[in-house]
Order: sequence, then C-alpha cells, then structure tokens
Amino acid sequence: MIFDRVKPLDAILLTAEKKGLHRTLGGFQLTMLGVGAVIGTGIFVLTSEAAQKAGPGMMISFIIAGFVCAVAALCYSELASMVPVAGSAYTYTYAVVGEILAWMVGWALILEYAVGASAVAVGWSGYFVGLVKSSFGIIIPPALTVGPLEGGFINLPAIVISVLVTWLLIIGTTESARVNAVLVSIKVAALTLFIAMTLPVMKMEEFHPFIPNGWGTIGVVGAASSIFFAYVGFDAVSTAAEETRNPQRNVPIGLIGSLLICTLFYLLVSAGAIGAIGAQPVAGLHGEILAPGSPELAARCASIVASGFSEPLTCSHEALAHVLRSIGWVKLGNLLGLAAFLALPSVVLMMMFGQTRVFFVMARDGLLPAKLASVHPKYRTPHIVTAFTGIVVTIAAAFLPVGRLADYSNAGTLFAFAMVAVSVMVLRKTDPDRRRPFRMPAVWLVAPLAIIGCVALYWYLGLIAKLVLFGWGAIGLVVYFGYSRSRSHVGRGVVDVPEEEAYHGTEPPQPGTT
Repeated sequence: MIFDRVKPLDAILLTAEKKGLHRTLGGFQLTMLGVGAVIGTGIFVLTSEAAQKAGPGMMISFIIAGFVCAVAALCYSELASMVPVAGSAYTYTYAVVGEILAWMVGWALILEYAVGASAVAVGWSGYFVGLVKSSFGIIIPPALTVGPLEGGFINLPAIVISVLVTWLLIIGTTESARVNAVLVSIKVAALTLFIAMTLPVMKMEEFHPFIPNGWGTIGVVGAASSIFFAYVGFDAVSTAAEETRNPQRNVPIGLIGSLLICTLFYLLVSAGAIGAIGAQPVAGLHGEILAPGSPELAARCASIVASGFSEPLTCSHEALAHVLRSIGWVKLGNLLGLAAFLALPSVVLMMMFGQTRVFFVMARDGLLPAKLASVHPKYRTPHIVTAFTGIVVTIAAAFLPVGRLADYSNAGTLFAFAMVAVSVMVLRKTDPDRRRPFRMPAVWLVAPLAIIGCVALYWYLGLIAKLVLFGWGAIGLVVYFGYSRSRSHVGRGVVDVPEEEAYHGTEPPQPGTT
C-alpha cells in the first residue's frame, strides 16, 4: 500500500513542457541566486541560539550544517532538473515512491514553510525592538515582545509583521526582481560591514574554551541542527535547473558555490562575533547548562543585565547589531539592525508564498479540498489558503521563541530532504535510462550521506522538536486516510490534471508574484 499510486513521471512532465522555459542562466547567476536565497534568515536570527548551545564551537556547527545541505542539494538538483514543476520535494516523491509518502513530505513541508515563516517573524521582532530602542529611545515592555516560554506574554511585533505580510499576499503586491536584488545587496553589505568592524578587534582568548558544552543536543551538533535553518533556501538554485544553460555543469557550480560563499560568510561573521565580545554559554547559578529560549535562561540574562554587566551575546534577540553596539559602533549597529528590519520581512513573504504553492499542488492532485485553491475575484490571489497560512504563522510567532520554531521547521525540512535522497536512488534503479539534465556524481555515496546527515541532525534536535514531527505526521495520516486517499485524482485514475483546474480556470500566480 505504501508504494502504490505512483504518479507517472511523464504525466507530471506535461506541465513542464507547456511552460517552455528558456535556458538563460549560467553558473555565476545561479550562484548569486543561491546566495540571495540563503543569506538573511538564520545568520541574523540564530547566532545567539547557536552560541548558547555550542559557544565558539558554533563555527564547527556551521560547517556541519553546510555539508549536510550540500549533499542534500545535489540530490535535490537531479530531481529538479528532471521534474521542473511546482511542488518541490512533494512532487518528486509522488513521481518515485508513491502517494502516501508524497503526502507525508507535503505535510512536513508545512513545518518548513509556515513554521519557518513564524521563526523569521520572531527574529524580525527582536531587531525591530532593538532598533526603536537605540534609534528613538522607545522601550517596548518585554511582556509584549516575547512569548510565555521566555517570560513574556505575547510577541506583538511578530504578530504585526505576520498579519501585514498575509495582507500583502492577499491583495497581490508584486515583488519585482529589482526590489529583491536591492534586498540581497542590503543583506550582503550588512554582513560585510559586520565582518570589517569586528575582525580587527578580535581577541583570541574569547575562543577558549572552544567547545564548552561538548558535542550533544546542547552542544556542537545540536547547534548544527538549529543552524541548518540558516541554509534553507538553496532549492531556489535547484528549481532553476530547467532555465540553466548546461545544467550538468552549472547547477553544481551554483549549488556548491552559493553554499561555500554562505558558509564562508557565516564563519567570518561568527568569528567576528565571538572574538569581539565572546560567545560563551550563559550558565545557571550552579553552573548548569541552560537551554536556549527557556524561562531559566531569560531570567538569568535579566539578572546579569540588572547587575550592571553588559548583555551576553547569547541573551540578545538582535545578536549582530548588539555586537557592533557593544564594541562602540552604535550607529553602525543601528544600521545593521535596520538592514535586518528591511530584509527579513521579504523572507517571511517568500516562505508563506512557498507554503501556498505546496497547498495548491496538493489541491490540484485532489489530496486537499479544491476550495483551498480558490482565487479571489478581485485580487486573483489564493485568499483562503493564504489567510489560513497567515493565521497559523501569526499564532506560532505570537507565543513561541525563535529557536523552538527554527527546530520545528528543521524537523520537517530534514524529513523532506531525506525523502528526496531516497527518491534519487530509487529512480536510478527503476528508470536508469531517463534523461537527467543534471546527473549527480557518485550517487551511491552522496545520497546515503545526505540521508545519514539529515537523520543525524534530526536526532540532535530537541526532544520536543522530534516529537512535533511525529505528532504532526500522525495528524497528517489521519487526514490522508480520513479525507485525501478517497479523493485522490491518481487513486481515481485521473493522472493528467491540467494545472488550470486547480485554479478553477483562473491563471495561477507565477513564482515571484503574489
């Protein structure tokens, strides 16, 4: 039953053939595309989380997470070049190992996109609060800037940005390539500025002890499991394979090149932060290890600041701006905070947009109600599914800390990436002669490494994050067998459903527009 209902790959490719994509992208363009998609979320948001888990050893954590992403990206690219249609890992899994596993991947992608958008909204909130305090002297009470798990009541700025992005998606504001290019430039310029200001004042004694908490869940590998969130976005490269000149050469250049550049940026940024003000974890009164995002850590941070000491890096909700202010560059710290303030909402928007695309494809396949894919008569946007996604994002952002949200998002992402690696190996066996515009080298080494890496990072997530994936998966199975399986188009023998049907005859929104 698990491997029944495989959607024929040829039927899926009919959609791709109708698109008539032109091959215009080279290796450099793909690399820049990847850099723009990856940089911006985790490095601005999760540096303090990683420092609390791994201390200076978070530099190793960035390398571990980057390696797992690299091998997963190669698997992703082979399938993306063969199946260049909407739906991401869900579509690939459907074409190879069957409907039920595809459903589980699509269900897990909700964790990646919706919960990931919540994490970025919370990260944006931290920079917003710091920016208004430093620039205008306005102090927003902690009860209104963090959720109950961090000693507050509700994260009001995160609610505001989530609702605003949902509204923009519904009314159909178009994101132009020029605006996106400006935002990418702002992000890269801000990180370059940070590196230039912190490396000259770096003190080597701040790197000792290098691995204060060991290698476990609250340690280097656990930090890598959280930092994995900072690399998500490389699929923008793999899904552009159909528009790439010589994909066999340029796709791996774009993937590995963008991941290498991002990893180098991350290592230099983390080295600058550690060397400038230190990044040792904050311990409890009796020397015990405190978990990131816990009430105990929040209380300990508050007591340190109340005692007249400067706020440790691990306590800051706007880590990079805090570092610059701490070493005397207050105005530059404010500028970096402004850069995060401007750039992060676009990440929330694109994650929520990605969520609606996955919902659309699942609705097109009959696995979700067609009503979810209905289009607003005036704005011509998927208003129902967008509003539903916005409600979920807003509730999660209002009450949960950024580290927890990132871990929940990573749990779903790691499952989806592992299934993509499985699909690559299965398809090499079941359909070895099919044309592959990008053929992954050393597949029987790279794909197993991707699976092992994803499983290892998942294992070192926190207990609740691991349980969230199982609990969410159980709910998904109930929905599948209670509703979706009996309504599946493939199950009813309909394998070539025109994409227009999912939109009730209305032209669907294209990637890059809302």
